[in-house]
Amino acid sequence: MTQALTRAHVENFRQARLTRDPRQIEPFIDDNVVWLVTGPVELLHFCGQRRGKAEVLDCITRLEPSALNVLKAELTALLVDRDRAASFGRLVAVQPATGRTITYHQAQFMRFRGGKIIEYCAIIDSFDAAEQMMGHPIALPDRPRAIDIGGRMVL
Repeated sequence: MTQALTRAHVENFRQARLTRDPRQIEPFIDDNVVWLVTGPVELLHFCGQRRGKAEVLDCITRLEPSALNVLKAELTALLVDRDRAASFGRLVAVQPATGRTITYHQAQFMRFRGGKIIEYCAIIDSFDAAEQMMGHPIALPDRPRAIDIGGRMVL
């Protein structure tokens, strides 16, 4: 029988990750981990999918800090159930290239085996983050208008 995942273990991972020290992060990452962070890869280079411990450690220790210097990662909710954990919170960081403070919400979903993360998915408010990083709102086309097609309103 495998050891039950604990809230403390997940919080220890979160703290290790914030250090950006691969020696502290490595014990939490499975060799064959599948890692996904949703978002605009062109702007946030740490977004996208990574496979394997080496790619994930590079993402956490090199790509993430090149885009954002994290000041704090506020945790609003953390749920742990058997081998899975889910969290919701807010990240506060500084964009190194501009000095802008960037703040966005994020949800993280993790699956563990033997105390190591085997699946990770983060969903960030990437639209908000992108606007903040660019320093201006993203221009969107006007909302499409419904048209009447045979007595039926269609967008």
